[in-house]
Amino acid sequence: MTSAPVVALVLAGGTGSRLYPASRSTRPKQFLPLLGEETLLERTVDRASFADHVVVSTRPELEADVRDLVPGAEVVVEPVGKDTGPALAYATHCIGERYGDDAVVVVLPSDHTVGDVARFTETLERGAGVARAADRLVAFGVDPTRPETGYGYIEPGREHDGFADLDAFHEKPDAETAARYIEAGYLWNAGMFAWRVETFRAAAHDSPLAPLVRALDDGDVDGGFDAVEPTSVDYAVMERVSDAVVVPLEVPWDDLGSWDALARLLPADDDGNVVHAGTDVGEAGHETDGSEADAALFVDSGDNVVVSDGPHVSLAGVDGLAVVAWDDRVLVVPKESAQRVRDVVSMLKQQGRF
Repeated sequence: MTSAPVVALVLAGGTGSRLYPASRSTRPKQFLPLLGEETLLERTVDRASFADHVVVSTRPELEADVRDLVPGAEVVVEPVGKDTGPALAYATHCIGERYGDDAVVVVLPSDHTVGDVARFTETLERGAGVARAADRLVAFGVDPTRPETGYGYIEPGREHDGFADLDAFHEKPDAETAARYIEAGYLWNAGMFAWRVETFRAAAHDSPLAPLVRALDDGDVDGGFDAVEPTSVDYAVMERVSDAVVVPLEVPWDDLGSWDALARLLPADDDGNVVHAGTDVGEAGHETDGSEADAALFVDSGDNVVVSDGPHVSLAGVDGLAVVAWDDRVLVVPKESAQRVRDVVSMLKQQGRF
């Protein structure tokens, strides 16, 4: 008997507000080629080659760009963005309709960077096997390399062969708590999961997503989305089940969630400055290349991140900044406060300027 297929589900409906101003409502970060010629979305789909099928979940206004960038993937379009809970409930429902309730879904956000792709692939295949054989909801937890305050954490419990019981999720901590988490052996919550379609559906039926799941069963997609509030899949489903498990992911990994991440991922000069001469991807997917050598000048300055899609940036006598010049916008923020770009975007949205 042929085993049920493994379906890689790539999430590409968010904006990535902490990468403003390069990331905007009409040009989310997954469409940006921040680490080479390929966009983050293309790189993620390339890493999903282990799966039998690749499905990309996105929102209506981004559908055309997604189809243009990854024409080999199937696309599921959620009617409105309401965070990962509704998005994954809908996409999992669609995968079940296409490939059956025994299909194994492996969830991949589209804004990650991964080293050792072979080991990454082996770990995801192992997690898919656990989801199928043990009939559990699986989270992938990254082995942390620093006390990071920008990530949530997973507390593993009793160990089994290749996975552990998932005892608890923990929200993004302060620096002291993050250090304590690292010492206790907690893992970073990477937002990557695996589950059988039917296993997830059963869990979602007993969660805040229940109105959406019932409406999807009745064929009322719009009504289902209207009936639920925005919520993450962690809060809506994963934290509420008693038998979820975690599979450790022991590979170089980073979340391109804020500008300080580039300091860890791109080569620096002798003073620790990192420059990215941005390449923009237009509506038809065409790129215009920049030049790092022409993008920035540093005078008595170190440990800075400069990103520009054209304007030259000069820094004198400053350290530890992220300076981003993109389109007609400029952002300046201390690297250690890079998460606060979210606050900037919130204010811009209130003013109708995002």
